[in-house]
Amino acid sequence: VDALASGAIRPGALVSTAVVLVALGAVTKSALVPTHFWLPQAMAAPTPISAFLHAAAMVKAGVYLVIRFAPGAAGQPGFTALLTVCGLGALLVGGYRALRQTDLKLILAYGTVSQLGLMIALAAQGTAPMLAVATTLLLGHATFKSALFLTTGTIEKIAGTRDLRELSGLRLSARRLAVVAGVD
Repeated sequence: VDALASGAIRPGALVSTAVVLVALGAVTKSALVPTHFWLPQAMAAPTPISAFLHAAAMVKAGVYLVIRFAPGAAGQPGFTALLTVCGLGALLVGGYRALRQTDLKLILAYGTVSQLGLMIALAAQGTAPMLAVATTLLLGHATFKSALFLTTGTIEKIAGTRDLRELSGLRLSARRLAVVAGVD
């Protein structure tokens, strides 16, 4: 990566192909459009596993890869365009689908898809300010998303459901949990 950024490696078809393949790997690892469907489907796992999938290295690896590669790869044909289109697509599709869900875990899952798309679209630009914003979002998301999933698991344990339509009034009967969820 550093050799590419410094010009020690001469650009060519082989380098461009390799950079685009790395970008495609980030797209699939971070559940961007068109491979965004796998992450919400993983919500069948128990809540602690969901917390790990969304907050830890599982989906963040693609974002980290783009953050590391972007300074040298942003000038290569296809890298920035591919990641920007897939990232913005995930931002829009994930946000729209999150608004249409009634299951708490699916709301969080589609929210994660949306945020991963934003992080990668920003990082793909390869500039220092965009990389700083993407890194800050990455760290913030990793910090709060796991806590939100664990809060969802607690809600499910207390109420017996994750369906928003059946959770009316829960904040009154579980005040401490409501405060924790609000802080998250």
